[in-house]
Amino acid sequence: MAGHSQFANIKHRKGAQDAKKAKLFTKILREITVAAKSGQPDPEFNPRLRNALIEARIKNMPKDRIEAAIKKVIAGTSGDNFDEIRYEGYAAGGIAIIVEALTDNRNRTASEVRSIFTKAGGVLGETNSVAFMFDHVGLIKIDKKVASDDEMFEAAIEAGADDVESSDDGYFIFTSTDNLAAVRDKLTIKFGELQSAKFEWKAKNITEISDLEQAQKLFKMIDALEDCDDVQYVTGNYTIAPDIIDQL
Repeated sequence: MAGHSQFANIKHRKGAQDAKKAKLFTKILREITVAAKSGQPDPEFNPRLRNALIEARIKNMPKDRIEAAIKKVIAGTSGDNFDEIRYEGYAAGGIAIIVEALTDNRNRTASEVRSIFTKAGGVLGETNSVAFMFDHVGLIKIDKKVASDDEMFEAAIEAGADDVESSDDGYFIFTSTDNLAAVRDKLTIKFGELQSAKFEWKAKNITEISDLEQAQKLFKMIDALEDCDDVQYVTGNYTIAPDIIDQL
């Protein structure tokens, strides 16, 4: 088990930003709708939908809004049809960035994402131009209070996880994408409600940013991307030096 999670460093700020966004519920509802349409609208038989519902509960989304979205899919009255698109490119300084979107207008979304990259001194690349620098994995986050490091590591590996990282923010449990649902269910039985369970892009190699100006430019770009209505997820192969985090 890793004693410190660089992943926590990367994702912590994103979580703080998400909590401030009025658009957050709309994005979660969009994921619930797409997930429900992609398989059965019953979370017991639809791992993606169950993951989306976990995220909705964590973000305190009203239950009636969740149920209404699923009922629309079941009734066939949900007129929303979204395409899943992944954009890849580089931020200034060569930081690899992956952007995942759900959109009903590919041209609009592509134009917005490209404009943000360009204005921030980055460049939008072709599909798979940076994805090879990441592993697509399942990621489960569990509260630090529920178990000791040794207990969590043993339980996670026994459940079929590939790796566990520990930080003050919690436990980060990595699985293959195919195994996420099975590991999630076993750990839920053992530890109760999880903090999150979803697919993520995990960088194979991390670049530490130790320059304040570069960090500010990067975060400004990420904020702009996350502010796009169609963008669901943004990540990169960076971590921020501790002394720089304190200045942001």
